Amino acid sequence: MVSRHVCGYCGNNVEPGTGIMFVKNDGTIIWFCSSKCFKNFRLRRDSKKLPWTKLYSGKG
Repeated sequence: MVSRHVCGYCGNNVEPGTGIMFVKNDGTIIWFCSSKCFKNFRLRRDSKKLPWTKLYSGKG
């Protein structure tokens, strides 16, 4: 059975065989659906302030 993952940045589903798996020093695993999400995560941008994410709150 293929496991499904959710993007740790935008909240979209990561299709099997695609995406980026990022392992932090403490051992936690974060999946990203695209390099766009991964780059914004590395730049420490708040995903709640970007309208293209599912986590967007709409309040500045």
